[in-house]
Amino acid sequence: MSDPVSSPARPGAAPESRPDVRADWCAIDFGTSNSALALADAQAADGVRLVPLEGADVTLPSAVFYDIEDLPRGAQAPRRLYGRAALAAYREGREGRLMRSIKSILGSALAGQATDIGAGHAVRGQDVVGHLLGRLLEQARVAAPDRPLPQHAVLGRPVHFVDDDPQRDAQAQAELEAAARAAGLREVAFQFEPIAAALDHEAGLQAEERVLVADIGGGTSDFSIVRVGPQRRARLDRADDILASHGVHVAGTDFDRHIDLALLLPACGYRTRGPSGREVPSRIYFDLATWHLVHAAQQPSRVAEIARMKGDYADARHHARLLHVLREQLGHALLARAEGAKIALSDALEAVDAVAATAAAELAVDDIERGLRLPLDAPLALAALQPDLRRIADALEETLRRAGLRADQVDTLYFTGGSTGLRPLTAAIAARCPQARVVHGDRLASVARGLGLQARRLYGA
Repeated sequence: MSDPVSSPARPGAAPESRPDVRADWCAIDFGTSNSALALADAQAADGVRLVPLEGADVTLPSAVFYDIEDLPRGAQAPRRLYGRAALAAYREGREGRLMRSIKSILGSALAGQATDIGAGHAVRGQDVVGHLLGRLLEQARVAAPDRPLPQHAVLGRPVHFVDDDPQRDAQAQAELEAAARAAGLREVAFQFEPIAAALDHEAGLQAEERVLVADIGGGTSDFSIVRVGPQRRARLDRADDILASHGVHVAGTDFDRHIDLALLLPACGYRTRGPSGREVPSRIYFDLATWHLVHAAQQPSRVAEIARMKGDYADARHHARLLHVLREQLGHALLARAEGAKIALSDALEAVDAVAATAAAELAVDDIERGLRLPLDAPLALAALQPDLRRIADALEETLRRAGLRADQVDTLYFTGGSTGLRPLTAAIAARCPQARVVHGDRLASVARGLGLQARRLYGA
């Protein structure tokens, strides 16, 4: 069993004291898009430091590439590449399998299913999680070679791995804990990610306040309302300071999906009609636009099925482009293009005249067809995102309701998570708490730092 701190019913509760534990701990922010690791550091003012995971970067894209190119006959397992190296190997066209958005499989049937990675090898979804966690722990050894490998860890978790399904949510946490133990950890505790961000925010405060943390990453949008301040930060048991938590399983990868469907995949026939006047089947496009389903969409049986559907397309170019994407396994590349379009859209909206800034913008999609250029249609993209933006903002309202607070009783609205770089999203959230002070934390590192503070209080001296 995990520590009581891991219980979603009472997050922040203090476990039994461990006076024998000093520095053999770590904190892991295992994210849908990026991950980070914190260790004890006696030289740091707060006793915590983030570990460089790839060069000087303290974040690692949550991606694993199983490289089977030139794999010696009889090899026990393919070589594994992680983070940016994994993405680079995929872009270079090396033979193998890219696994990304791994956190999204927790709590689903995919966690226990084996995926073919080529050359007679397969890997279970939960084992992919363990491989990535193991890589993070290896970097802990690199960063602190004079210390033993961490045996105790606080891991972040979303408020809900799975919406409206407590059984699958508990299953997802159990799967993450099992993967962490398989990676070498002896004891695992959990903390809600938005509460970890609140702890990081609290470190610099001089007065008490109610902070509403909006932690919006790649897979989930989570909110917590927490009492923080200098008189509270030394307390190990913070359960009474957590006024409410709520979240929805909608975030950055969903935005990528909507932009892929709205701006890119119509060039491959999505939402077009065939000679009979009926719309072409949509399922293949939905799978291609979902990070953790791309592999299934590109299986030979699916490709053969689509190849037989040429007569369903009024424009033969659409069918040819779709087949090219499937046969060349370009689904992840298109989603990366969609992610880039999302960032370009957000940057353009910072301009005084957002419409003019995006009117002439284009997306280069040579992946689909050499020389193909598609417009970066800002109104179309924003319209595609609106239902999710409203659902996320509504989750904030539900968090206030659970805390028994009005919006004007929130002192600070604290943003963290990679997707808070999307300006329309943060604007929609801030509009629900117009009187609150808006603070933007480190989008990719504040949760890891907060988890590190929790781990230091839990396992440190």
